[in-house]
Amino acid sequence: MVGVVVFAQPRGGASGGGEGAEEIAEEVDLTEPLQLGTTVPEALRVEVVRRHPHDTDAFTQGLLWHDGELYESTGLEGRSTLRRTSVEGEVRQRVDVPGDFFAEGLARVGDRLFQLTWQSGKAFVYDRETFEKVAEHDYEGEGWGLCFDGEHLVMSDGSDRLAFRDPESFEVVREVRVTRIGRPLRRLNELECVDGAVYANVWQSDDIVRIDPATGAVTATIDASGLLTRAERRRTDVLNGIAWLPDRERFLITGKLWPWAFEVELVAR
Repeated sequence: MVGVVVFAQPRGGASGGGEGAEEIAEEVDLTEPLQLGTTVPEALRVEVVRRHPHDTDAFTQGLLWHDGELYESTGLEGRSTLRRTSVEGEVRQRVDVPGDFFAEGLARVGDRLFQLTWQSGKAFVYDRETFEKVAEHDYEGEGWGLCFDGEHLVMSDGSDRLAFRDPESFEVVREVRVTRIGRPLRRLNELECVDGAVYANVWQSDDIVRIDPATGAVTATIDASGLLTRAERRRTDVLNGIAWLPDRERFLITGKLWPWAFEVELVAR
């Protein structure tokens, strides 16, 4: 079989479809030739160690863990927030984002928190302790996911590109195209930088991928399906939110409006 596969998906960027969403189509050209010398990504799955309560009103866009607490960016216009919570879901600190912004990915650089917006071309910078906004940056295009690799902020925009930005100026230093077995991998969403790799949700799927930031090659595909019951799934939106727990060497993953955040280990399929 050759040609084009069309995936129907609701319009709404990294939101996973909001109110009044309409369907659009993404085309994946299966006739595009594979690059020689590509390797098949490692096949992994998540194994749940424990689950923790998660706010079912939180439309999770970005998630990170620091010093025993979670920091979360939630989306939707008029409902976007930046919040600090316990791993058990207790909201300890919160600031509302102005109502005309749809908040997106979140990253920590030292004592600053960087929060993207979806289509407004604004990145807000907050003091981590006080949540006071201390700066903002402009950028072109959409903002989806964000993480910090120790040198650069790594940013996704829903395409197959990752942009590496200077954390002081927010200027793009370089870009990389992400490929899986030689083909472009689009809809890269929430990001987490861990041990020299970038982990990304693939929007509207239950896949998380591990990316080599030097080449853009996907080195592992992680199946995170089946975390919610069928009844829970009907009341929620897509998988989104990856936080690395360094002291436990595990990931915490959740989704938009999910009742649980799952502490997981990665094991072979």
